Amino acid sequence: MRRIALAAAVTALTLGALTACGGGTATTAGGSASFSPAAQGDGPITVWVDATRLAAAKLYQQQNPQVKMKIVTYDGDANGSNYLQTKVSLFNRTGNGWPDVVFSSQNNETTWAVQSGFTAPLNKGLIPQSTLDGWATGANAPCTVDGTLYCLRNDLSQTVLWYNATLMKQWGYQVPTTWEQYQALGLKVATEHPGYLVGSAGDTFTPEIYLWASKCGANQVTGPKAVTVNTSGPGCTKMATLLDSLVKAKTMATSSVFSTDFNKNDARKVLMLPGPSWFGGALFQGGFKTPKGQIAAAPMPQWTGDNTPSVGNVGGGTWLLSAHSKNLKAATAFLTWATTSDDYQGKLAPGYPAYAAAAKTWLAAQSSSGYYASDVSPTLQAAANQVWPGWGYGQFSQEAIWAQTVTPGMTAGKSITSLLPAWQTQIANYAQSDGYKVSQ
Repeated sequence: MRRIALAAAVTALTLGALTACGGGTATTAGGSASFSPAAQGDGPITVWVDATRLAAAKLYQQQNPQVKMKIVTYDGDANGSNYLQTKVSLFNRTGNGWPDVVFSSQNNETTWAVQSGFTAPLNKGLIPQSTLDGWATGANAPCTVDGTLYCLRNDLSQTVLWYNATLMKQWGYQVPTTWEQYQALGLKVATEHPGYLVGSAGDTFTPEIYLWASKCGANQVTGPKAVTVNTSGPGCTKMATLLDSLVKAKTMATSSVFSTDFNKNDARKVLMLPGPSWFGGALFQGGFKTPKGQIAAAPMPQWTGDNTPSVGNVGGGTWLLSAHSKNLKAATAFLTWATTSDDYQGKLAPGYPAYAAAAKTWLAAQSSSGYYASDVSPTLQAAANQVWPGWGYGQFSQEAIWAQTVTPGMTAGKSITSLLPAWQTQIANYAQSDGYKVSQ
């Protein structure tokens, strides 16, 4: 268990920027805010977690019985419920009720939490920089506003190319390293092994797997309330064309990988499936029940000529420390433990830890499980540092936009390429409704 020394917990800290830059770039929001901690004591801390993170809170309480804790479960803002923001707004009006530490399944909480004065700055005396340096490259970008860190990333969902190593060897196929090779193999499979799949474009997080990895400029958050939306660039159009060709060839599914239909008809016919790090355990092992010794992970393909590897990201959560906490010492100790501890992150957490040292322990457990055809550690470790920074974490939900705009069009038989202009318009509309200045 890692413990930290709390420095200057009750001194006023000067922060920059009232509003959050979802993409994590240091953009001045104008003005400054002063963090003045509440009167400190040694009372209990209230921790809000979702059902999955309940294990972390309970383990910490077990290991630290002297710490007085009140553990509350909530939906974790799953699917963008905005429950946390709604409750904080109420607490701000009544002047009480704020939890000390909160887990959120969303990566964009700073887009409102900083401006509302809810979340405390972590790199201004609360957590040593030596500890903060332990996160994967760019992992805490969604938490950073004008150089100030307002939350900690719990886990990563970096994308890789999952594939059936048994079938690839049996059929004499090479794992593609470029998108061009991936497309060519997908078309070849359509002819030689009809019914088998090389991917799926049927989920709302499809853009986060394919378009993000392709460096599509559809979601470039450039400031606290500024976003550039351009779906006509090559990173968008080339990937849309690739997806369309494979959908037409019927080697790219158009149903959700979590649907009953997919599990019944397609789960056993997956040759390749680009997707996040958690696909290995949650989808192949848990959902599809793919036998052990078949599934492996390779780096995401890259466009020929692009020498800067890039991957997408599908999920991952964050931990926030309340600026209203009356026991910052205990709250900060729990926050640090929950995000860095081998006992939880390395040994119990279901997702790939954002904290690099815990990730090594987590990966060792995956390797020793005997489930995978080969060691997935090097691939997942490399991808953790390759998430493309040009895709921001805005207040608006890209998954909701895709679901309303592109999914119905695909269902009606339209190509993704033909839907790119409508997608751009809807992103702009959503962003503007959340107060963003949109450049196109």
